[in-house]
Amino acid sequence: MQASELEYFKKILESRRDQIQKNISGVNNELSQLSALELNDEGDHAAANNNSMVESAIVQQQKKELDEIEVALKKIANGEYGVCEMCEDDIGFQRLKVKPHAIYCIDCREIVEKSK
Repeated sequence: MQASELEYFKKILESRRDQIQKNISGVNNELSQLSALELNDEGDHAAANNNSMVESAIVQQQKKELDEIEVALKKIANGEYGVCEMCEDDIGFQRLKVKPHAIYCIDCREIVEKSK
């Protein structure tokens, strides 16, 4: 992969990482505010619990993506970015444009998903 392509993906990954960190921080602030509210009836408690469960699930998913992004950034630094972890072929440019933190090429991703 060319240096210009690596820089392109590095910027995309860093931008997404920053956005996720802001999202997680915002959700954590909202959850703190929810827990500080004085809820007067069971309906309020149910709504607050539902909101916190949904937001917690979103945070978990975004933390997972954040971990994947950090791995991809380390691979860029080590010169290992864009190589499939299963077959060790190059991951296609178009696949990386869609999911810059991909660890598998299209074929291997399908194999992994079918085996789950």
